[in-house]
Amino acid sequence: MNIPNALTLSRFILIPVFLLCFFGGYVKTSFFILALAGLTDIADGHYARTHKQVTVVGSMLDPLADKLMMIAVIVSLLISGMIPWAAAGAMFIRDVGMIVGSAFFHFRGKKTVPANVLGKLTTVLYYLAILFIIFEVSFAITYLWFIIAFSFITSFVYVFQFNTLNRIKGE
Repeated sequence: MNIPNALTLSRFILIPVFLLCFFGGYVKTSFFILALAGLTDIADGHYARTHKQVTVVGSMLDPLADKLMMIAVIVSLLISGMIPWAAAGAMFIRDVGMIVGSAFFHFRGKKTVPANVLGKLTTVLYYLAILFIIFEVSFAITYLWFIIAFSFITSFVYVFQFNTLNRIKGE
């Protein structure tokens, strides 16, 4: 256990805190819980890299914590009627696909692609979409659809990078 992994584990704890706030009627406060989770994500990655504390466990738990938080947010927004079913379904399919795909290939001994600039940008843009939705900005759902499309593009980039990385490894 090191500081980056402890920060990652704190994000798992923030998921039920987010849900309690959201469904307890503190929807705007729940966004700040989500933002705190995002800040711990930035902090753990930065600290791990600068202090050479990157671990295999952290590399697996970090994206899992991110995806589980996003799934909690998607389900919360859907249940509350703040986003349409189709948007929630698209977001859910992508995030679950990323979790299952990463785990499947990791346990088959394949190299997984670390987060890149496009993935990090997608996360920031999703957070912005959630901010717009929670604070009822008029174009929030249109913006969300744009980000969903962008997220699928970044997923295809990851798949391409994964194939390239594992083809080189296999040669």
